[in-house]
Amino acid sequence: MKFAVFASLTATAAAFAPTAFVPSNLRGVAPSASSLNMALKEGQTPIIIGVAADSGCGKSTFMRRLTNIFGGDVVGPLGGGFDKGSWETNTLVSDLTTVICLDDYHLNDRAGRKVTMRTALDPEENNFDLMYEQVKALKDGKTVEKPIYNHVNGTLDTPETIEPTPIIIFEGLHPMHDKRVLDLLDFSLYLDISDDVKLNWKVQRDMEERGHSMESILASIEARKPDFDAYIDPQKQLADLIIEVLPTRLDQDDKKTLRVRCIQKEGVENFDPCFLFDEGSSIEWTPAPTKLSSPAPGIKLAYYPEEFFGKDAQVLEMDGNFDNIQELVYVESALSNTKTKFYGEMTQAMLALATAPGSNNGTGLMQTLAAFAIRDIYEKKTAAAKAKAGVSAAAA
Repeated sequence: MKFAVFASLTATAAAFAPTAFVPSNLRGVAPSASSLNMALKEGQTPIIIGVAADSGCGKSTFMRRLTNIFGGDVVGPLGGGFDKGSWETNTLVSDLTTVICLDDYHLNDRAGRKVTMRTALDPEENNFDLMYEQVKALKDGKTVEKPIYNHVNGTLDTPETIEPTPIIIFEGLHPMHDKRVLDLLDFSLYLDISDDVKLNWKVQRDMEERGHSMESILASIEARKPDFDAYIDPQKQLADLIIEVLPTRLDQDDKKTLRVRCIQKEGVENFDPCFLFDEGSSIEWTPAPTKLSSPAPGIKLAYYPEEFFGKDAQVLEMDGNFDNIQELVYVESALSNTKTKFYGEMTQAMLALATAPGSNNGTGLMQTLAAFAIRDIYEKKTAAAKAKAGVSAAAA
């Protein structure tokens, strides 16, 4: 039976990669560029998601997993680069999803920040009034003219038109910093990368790939740390789901293997935490190597309750890497409340982005589970809105 599932997943992963995860109420709709203008039906309220993380913490890969899970053609970035008079954009759009980078709400350009001597992490360098106005307008189904922060030139460019879609994701440094914006979010996530892992990643990228010195890397990290600790890190206590990336506990000398925790708060509207084997238990599980092969130092999963900043939470954890994504279906069989539609869908989603960073460890797994949770929240809220509209129509 296991090999039949593996064969099915292998044969269909490529074919289903763009569209397999479309919400059930939208399956069968042919994706096209024009569907962007028709995606938000009259009276429909977009679902607003906030994703907070520091720069270089894997937000781009997470956004790919989120947009892929809703399917459809990816239309964007909107600006298309610098050819033929176009400009850079940070916005990604698919048939159902718009991803907006909160860097676009920087108050000053790069030159302006040299004058103020503040980092982009400082709230004083961000226009929260405009951010709130535009998040609210999009949630009300209105089109906005959103500014663009040009990461190449460090300039503030000509604003772009953003039309609301059913799911709108605001990702960046401060999605939960302003309470007005926080109150508009239907679900919030925080990508929490430990200092040790940040250093290892930055050394690999800047020292091994770009030739930077260790001294310059450490200086860059230390320059940002006070503002990160003061303004970015506190948002994790406000998030509904936190993906925490830590060094492995399987080998203290291993600097590359990761231990990833998915901290799922209880009592969040329309969200039920995923669990391993038995809900409410405390479990450590080392999968059989004949069913889930793993390179040294091995692999271990865990599930347990935890109090997180005074809130009850359920934690799902994976430490280590796996060799073959197809074998992840073995782990999938031990998980419940994954919000998948069928057995093997989680593994299929991982296969669709097999070459993306983290696809052989807990970062890809936890991001995929978070994406399914967002799909489930979207479908629940859409169903509730339809039911309310039906009751109102009947009463009239």
